[in-house]
Order: sequence, then structure tokens, then C-alpha cells
Amino acid sequence: MARKMGKSVREAFGLTLAKLGEAHNDIVVVDGDVNNSTHTGFFAKKFPNRFFNVGIAESNLIGVAAGLASSGKRAWASSFAAFIMCNAYDQLRMSVAFPNIDVKIVGTHAGISIGEDGPSQMGVEDVSLACSLPNFTVIVPADEVSTEKAVNALAGIKTPAYLRAGRPNVPLIYEANTPFQLGKASKLREGKDVTIIANGLMVAMALDAADALAVKGVQARVLDMHTVKPCDDAAILSAAQETGRIVVAEEHLAHGGLGSAVAMSVVRQHPVPVRFVNLDDEFAESGSPEALLKKYGLTADNIVKAALELKK
Repeated sequence: MARKMGKSVREAFGLTLAKLGEAHNDIVVVDGDVNNSTHTGFFAKKFPNRFFNVGIAESNLIGVAAGLASSGKRAWASSFAAFIMCNAYDQLRMSVAFPNIDVKIVGTHAGISIGEDGPSQMGVEDVSLACSLPNFTVIVPADEVSTEKAVNALAGIKTPAYLRAGRPNVPLIYEANTPFQLGKASKLREGKDVTIIANGLMVAMALDAADALAVKGVQARVLDMHTVKPCDDAAILSAAQETGRIVVAEEHLAHGGLGSAVAMSVVRQHPVPVRFVNLDDEFAESGSPEALLKKYGLTADNIVKAALELKK
């Protein structure tokens, strides 16, 4: 089904953060010299005295954000996912996660859909790294509407969090009045034969896959598991019990991301067959986003294939 295209998650994040700045004068933003790309520039333009560009120095970026949070500010820190999560991991671990302070991390340009910039700038392990940090909430929104709701929800908690944002514009999945709750999956489609669990840009593909499966007589439930940590165990349990089969789709490496979280939940609660659509265990090359997603199997067709394998 054709879906209307919306903004990118990164732009929706930047616009929402700027609105939050109007309502909360204790919010500060730290960026690593990429505010035109992360879209924290919207905040910087409105509140230059509360915006800090520390340059291409991600470890220092996290240190500054942690210091501001320790002084009573509500700090948001943003850069490309590959830079902020990989380059600054020790600072995230010891200066944010360990003291459990109010720093929100936003990694943009995540996944292989950034395209031609290539593997050095593709954050494909960022969700795994974020999930391994104690005290962190980890969110991967699917569209601009859910991003706005996620950013506002994260602003309402005082613990660390990571929000993953992609580069390209993505299809609109949600209506403006759709409820959103941290830690609770959104059921986008009912189904009794198989459940497709996805997040990020793979949610639109999961819905397309469900349409294609319906033509083949397979009714697929679709869950947007926007919160990877804490994962919605109740929704996963219901999916396992009621559909008996699960496919997990994500724009991430096989280990440590949404697939790992779902697999742990399934094994602990109600074991059923599970298949995974992801980047497996390899870096991608440079290319157009569309070509890369196809080459590395992040498509509705691959989700359909995985679901049909479970029906055998």
C-alpha cells in the first residue's frame, strides 16, 4: 500500500526539541559540529545561550553534557550514531549510565540508509551498544509522529536514554492522535498466523509485507517495537501465544539489537519459532539507500520470505 512520505526522524527530533526548549528553560543541547545534519540547529537558532557546539570531539561532548546534567540541567547530546555511540562509549558508560543522570543521547544517520557516506559513518551497532548500558531507555521511532511523541516522552523521565534517528524521509505510519507509551509496543495490524515485530524504517516494510502475506492467505500481526529497552514483554508473549511464529525486522546488526531483545523475551516466556531480517554480521558498502537496503535484504520481500519459511 502506498503511504504518504513524511519528514525524516532526525528532522522531527530537531523540531520537537526546539518546541521543548520553549516550554523548559532548563533544557540544554550539546552537539558535535553537525547541528545542520542532526537538526539541533533548530534549537540553536532559538536558544543560542543554551546550545553548545563542542566540535568533532564526541568524548568531550558527552563529558560536557554529563557535567551540565550534574549541575541540574536537562541535557540532550546529539551527533551521528556511529560517532556518539562508538567514539564516546567509555564516557557514556562512566559519566552517564553509572551515575544514572538525565542525559538524552540522540544518534542520527543510523543504519545503512544514510547511503553514499559509507560504512565509516553507518551506525549499525548503536542499538546494541545503547542497550548494554545500564539505566538506559532505548527508542527507535518509525516516523515523524512517533518521533515527536517519543522525544516528549523521554523529556518526561529523568534517566538516561538513547534515541535512534535515520537520515532519509520515511513514510507516515501514525495519525497525530495515536497514543504513544514508552516500553509499550504499538499494534498496527491484527493477525493470527505470524507476528512481524519491527522498528525504525522497517515498520513500513513490515506493513507492506503483511499486505503481501494477506494475498497469500497468511494473516500477519504487525508490532512496532519502538522501545527496544525496556522491551514490551507482554506484547511479545501475546504474539507468541496467539500467532505461534515471529519475524523480527531491523536495520541493525544481528547481535544485540531488537532481534536479541525479542529472542530473550520469547525464550524466557513462551518459546516459538523466530526468524530475523537484519544486517547479519557484516558492514555494508557505499551506495544509494534503496540499493543498499535491497542488497542487504532489508525489504518487505525478505520479511515475506521469512514469514513463509515459518509456515512450512
